[in-house]
Amino acid sequence: MADPVLTPDAAAATSSPAKLSKNAMKKAQRAEKSVKKEKDPNRWAPKTDKKKRKMRKRLRAPPSSSTIRQRDWWEAAGFFSCSDDKISHAKPDERFVMVIPPPNVTGSLHLGHALTVAIQDALTRWHRMLGHATLWVPGTDHAGIATQSVVEKRLLKEEGKSRHDLGREQFLERVWDWKNQYESRIHHQFRSVGCSVDWNRKYFSMDENCARAVSHAFCQLWEEGLIYRATRMINWSCKLKTALSEIEVDYIDIEKRTKMMVPGHNPERKYEFGVLTSFGYTVEGTDEQIIVATTRLETMLGDTGVAVHPEDKRYKHLHGKYVVHPFNGRRIPIVLDPVLVDMSFGTGAVKITPAHDPNDYECGKRNKLEFINILTDDGAINENGGEFAGMMRYDARIAVEKALEAKGLYHGKQDNKMRLGICSRSGDIIEPLVKPQWFINCDQMAKDAMAAVTNKELTILPESHEKTWFRWLENIRDWCISRQLWWGHRIPAYFARIKDEAFVDKNAEDASDRWFAGISEETTRKKAATKLGVSEDKIELEQDEDVLDTWVSAGLFPFAVFGWPNKTSDFRNFYPTDLLETGYDILFFWVARMVFLGQKLTGKLPFKTIYLHSMVRDKYGRKMSKSLGNVVDPLEIIAGCSLDDLLKKLESGNLPAKEVEKAKKSQTADFPQGIPECGADALRFGLLAYTQQGRDINLDIGRLVGYRNFCNKLWNAVRFAMSNLEGGFSAAENVAELVLENAVVNTRDRYILSRLNHAIKVCNDSFAAYEFGELTNALYNFWLYDLCDVYLELTKPVMGGEDAESKLTAQQTLYVCLEFGLRLLHPSMPFVTEELWQRLPGKRSTASITIAPYPLVMATWTNTEVEANMELVKEVIHAARSVRAEYGLTNSVRPTFFIKCSDKDISAVIESQLDDFNTLAKAGESKCIVDEEAPQGCAMHSVNDKVQIFVLLAGLVDFANEITKLSKKLAKIAPSLDSLSKKMSRDDYKIKVPEDVQNADGVKKVALETEVAGIERAISEFKRLL
Repeated sequence: MADPVLTPDAAAATSSPAKLSKNAMKKAQRAEKSVKKEKDPNRWAPKTDKKKRKMRKRLRAPPSSSTIRQRDWWEAAGFFSCSDDKISHAKPDERFVMVIPPPNVTGSLHLGHALTVAIQDALTRWHRMLGHATLWVPGTDHAGIATQSVVEKRLLKEEGKSRHDLGREQFLERVWDWKNQYESRIHHQFRSVGCSVDWNRKYFSMDENCARAVSHAFCQLWEEGLIYRATRMINWSCKLKTALSEIEVDYIDIEKRTKMMVPGHNPERKYEFGVLTSFGYTVEGTDEQIIVATTRLETMLGDTGVAVHPEDKRYKHLHGKYVVHPFNGRRIPIVLDPVLVDMSFGTGAVKITPAHDPNDYECGKRNKLEFINILTDDGAINENGGEFAGMMRYDARIAVEKALEAKGLYHGKQDNKMRLGICSRSGDIIEPLVKPQWFINCDQMAKDAMAAVTNKELTILPESHEKTWFRWLENIRDWCISRQLWWGHRIPAYFARIKDEAFVDKNAEDASDRWFAGISEETTRKKAATKLGVSEDKIELEQDEDVLDTWVSAGLFPFAVFGWPNKTSDFRNFYPTDLLETGYDILFFWVARMVFLGQKLTGKLPFKTIYLHSMVRDKYGRKMSKSLGNVVDPLEIIAGCSLDDLLKKLESGNLPAKEVEKAKKSQTADFPQGIPECGADALRFGLLAYTQQGRDINLDIGRLVGYRNFCNKLWNAVRFAMSNLEGGFSAAENVAELVLENAVVNTRDRYILSRLNHAIKVCNDSFAAYEFGELTNALYNFWLYDLCDVYLELTKPVMGGEDAESKLTAQQTLYVCLEFGLRLLHPSMPFVTEELWQRLPGKRSTASITIAPYPLVMATWTNTEVEANMELVKEVIHAARSVRAEYGLTNSVRPTFFIKCSDKDISAVIESQLDDFNTLAKAGESKCIVDEEAPQGCAMHSVNDKVQIFVLLAGLVDFANEITKLSKKLAKIAPSLDSLSKKMSRDDYKIKVPEDVQNADGVKKVALETEVAGIERAISEFKRLL
């Protein structure tokens, strides 16, 4: 929870153990021992009224260990589960089921995950407190390429080995070890932030349920002809040696000639990008050259065509002719292609490499060109590169340029804007390659997904993201689902051969009918034998080595976690879910695919509503990146973290040494004193407060410290309020309904209940509309400004007074505000609210605030007239405080105030609350006047056009002495202002003085002028009062 600031000793123990005094060390050791003694989580739960009374007497800021006891108790008590009976009988609008977006087991959670948890847990707790059938299912994702990549990096860093040195089986054992370690850490982080998930239902994307669902889904889509195997162009990572999805590719824009290091290449060399290189192909049988240009010169080794526009008169004489490849003599046809070629760009001639460029790939298919691959899987030039074979591709780029120059075919290069695709896992530059892969035909599924949004069956919030939804799905391509990895769901497809037959190449285009899918080798063998017309014992099966794209299994989560494809009671009761909440960056890559597979495989949408939250960036607006040093673990904010520990974490990670140093500099600049302890409640509340629909979050850790202070204020306010609820006070269960029927109810009581009712309405409306910024504003304003600043202060004289009836109403009203206010706040700040709620006097209907009813609007509480009247009185109080400050009146001085009103109605309003005015304005006496004038010796302050306030200063302030002091002060300031004015009025000031100095002088002059005017005004006022 967002614990209040620790005592100095405890704080020192947290941040700097070496500096503890002996006494502080003893205290810390005693505290540690006391925490270890807490074994039974239910020991924390309330026992008896007597015990609670004792605990109230020693009420103090709770230690962080109490959050552990709370969450252990919540889980042990089963507060977060949902029974079959409750869900099966729930009305459609009284159920709430959600599956957590499973974080990757690549490492720890970051602040983006914390935002997800803050939003989802707040919604879940709100629905649970509304009495809805509520279930939130936790899980983690195996994240095939990401996890394999980090384990490979760690293996290389610590042991100098590759996965191939270990072999597939032993390497996968290492990955499972990694998964178990980091999944446990992720679960700990979830618990620390306060996730109210049903841990009995936790899933992992490669557990038995998910594996069964993946196999069944693949086989069903295969049988329906939607999954197929084909040789097509895909994104290829040479470093990882696998196909990639678009989400695993980052794009960078290069404006001009730029040199970069490339993984897998010479680490001492940088390679040139952002240039357009021109070279010539010689027309067969002539000396004529056709000049072409490329940003990837090495790909010319695989050129199989030169395209020109059929209407380009410059090349009419070359239609049907050939050019000759300068390095291997290959005859390259000149083809006519109006689709690809823009006559006005460059020379109007385009080199075609069908096997290495998406546009050329399509051109090659249109013109039946040869597809020649020139790269090995690791990015070296293969045997098709002739004399350049064996070179890494960017070394070959340099060599090809030199070779062309030697042949007189090189025609220079120029800067050229371009986009480079970068592998997000390895930093390698993506290569478009043509390879046999598995694909899903998404055409009809995309149409169904668009129809669901068009027909309002599926809601996307904020609505602005609907445009993105349609833009992506209208241009859908078949989904490449195979990955050349070892970690993941192995593709349940087998290539069938018949014993003793001639060898059949599984990658041959005409061998596609030999591929079969099945949930087991046995069932697949039967299918193959039947189709190939032989007995089962004649069939030899070879399972595909590849694994499925992570997003395939992720797309099944909403129904796989409930037992699909089996028709379980969980599947019947909990599917479809109600909400999918996640970041907008994976709307297409994950959300759309869940909709695709949910509609196709179950016949139902997997959820009714999609809510997309913003991205969390650092305070400078930069994307969170380990190399920038701005990725923050939520636990580092919850518990605090020293700068030394932050830097040590960087050193123990997988970043290259140069990036570690860069990240260290960034962290040292951003967190010179480390990260202060804020607690889970402050982290959650702060993230929710930052959330504005459609805007990214530029997170400043310092602002979270402000919300830690809010937790402290909350704690201290309740502690103070509790001191007024002792001495036998007891609240009936229906006190909220009866308090306004008491014999004496003051305006202040009606006011705070009306403000509470307003907060209740805003909170419920904000939850329903996913307006979390409005939610936190309402909670913050009620607790700080309405309850603490106004009501608690106004009731101090009442609580210590002799009016028993007024005191009882005040006590009951205060109790209602505390009890309702804590329940209102609980979904966003679960730990501190549970701790305080348990300490309130009296009995309540539930054991925990987590299952207590969420407050709903009370029909009799709202009173707009009382609120308006109180706002007027607060204005008058503010004016009185301003006058006190202006004339330096200390708190012990209680002057007489005269409040002049424009009419008797205004006077009546203020007069009815003169006691409240006296309390907050610290007035000795006060009087409302309408027709009469205030006496001599009064200072005046105008409140508004209907009210003026006069404070009697005669006898309280020595006017002559004040004039003397102010005159002396003015004499000191005036010369500075004169000197500065003369300096700025010089003729050459604007020319000779730097602009930043001019700006500083201007600011200083305005400040001095303001101060002088204030002093002169005060002197004039004191002279008037003499």
